[in-house]
Amino acid sequence: MTTPATYRELNGVDCGKAVRARIAEAAAQVKSKRGHVPHLAAVLVGDDPASQTYVGSKVKACEEVGFRSTLVRRPADISEAALLELVDQLNNDPAVDGFIVQLPLPKHINEERVTLAIAPGKDVDGFHPQNLGRMMLGLPGYLPATPNGIVELLKHYQVPTEGKHCVVVGRSNIVGTPMAILMSRNTSPGNCTVTLAHSRTKDLPAITRQADILIVAIGKPNFITAGMVKPGAVVVDVGIHRVDDATRKKGYCICGDVDFDAVAPACAWITPVPGGVGPMTVTSLLLNTLKAAS
Repeated sequence: MTTPATYRELNGVDCGKAVRARIAEAAAQVKSKRGHVPHLAAVLVGDDPASQTYVGSKVKACEEVGFRSTLVRRPADISEAALLELVDQLNNDPAVDGFIVQLPLPKHINEERVTLAIAPGKDVDGFHPQNLGRMMLGLPGYLPATPNGIVELLKHYQVPTEGKHCVVVGRSNIVGTPMAILMSRNTSPGNCTVTLAHSRTKDLPAITRQADILIVAIGKPNFITAGMVKPGAVVVDVGIHRVDDATRKKGYCICGDVDFDAVAPACAWITPVPGGVGPMTVTSLLLNTLKAAS
């Protein structure tokens, strides 16, 4: 296979706008049927800058599509018992269709215990074992936001997936493992032959070079280099990192798990960072909230 003369971007900003326009129409229909719009609540514990930015983008996205949004702030020293009580209140609030508890949480709080306490019917992040199990079986439920956002991105740009070899690098329960399941399902996008690789995979470059579709969520800046990518591949970069760079006016740059400048020229499609997967994660959260309201 020859190297493509140019690559095309899987632009999450443009795709997100298109999907959100459809969500806004559906939200108006929900309001006409039941008298009020879908309502998403977000719980933010502490003052982590990245979490504040992410939650802020969710609130803004809700406004854009005509959802109601509620931001519930709690101090970093909140007790686990008090946070679980708040989760219980949201579970039983009929005015809230779905809610998220923004991760990471302070170290003294057990994230797994909090996640399990969220009612599956309001778990619009798609992290509850019941929703993950329904995904595994192909049953209706709430899909994890980032993997579902990637599926929506591939669908929007009509990227062929059937019969392709998809390599997923990273095995987290939030991205890597559910992504591998979604790409293997008998759906479109889907129907891939999937390899799930990770930090313990031997000769990882030999595996990634086999990928027609390479999805990277390993959490290491610029980890995937040009020599690890098959010419003509589709590359989806889930990572986002702030890296010190004295040559930049701000003193840092934003990059992903993929060395974009080195890898992009060999690709057929590639996601930019920022502006690729990130906007689709938020859009997917809106899709789940709409589903909860409907």
